[in-house]
Amino acid sequence: MASSSHRGGDFYGAASYRSRDGLSTRQVGGADEIQLRIDPMHGDLDDEITGLRKQVAQEIESEAKYQNDFINQLQMTLIKAQAGVKNNMRRLNRSIIQEGSNHVMHVVLFALFCFFVIYWLAKFSRR
Repeated sequence: MASSSHRGGDFYGAASYRSRDGLSTRQVGGADEIQLRIDPMHGDLDDEITGLRKQVAQEIESEAKYQNDFINQLQMTLIKAQAGVKNNMRRLNRSIIQEGSNHVMHVVLFALFCFFVIYWLAKFSRR
């Protein structure tokens, strides 16, 4: 701390910034920003530091809870998306299998038709 000779006077040019209680806060810009001025000449700084530690711990805890909830929501969204993809893959596989069997049937019918046409062309070309 400072010596007693600086008690009433200008402490490194900070006399105009001192408050009577030794510590002052005021809101700056956004709601989550705090400007803090500490006057080493007055007040019990240990209590203020303890208070600030508690405030920081509470802020960290609330942020951790928020992020944990957000991660849980993302996990639920991911699980739902995976279930949707799985269902769509089943439908697609079922459709491919169904179309694949129809495709084979069409190929077989086309081959039979071609053999029938060739047979008739060969039979009528001999006469």
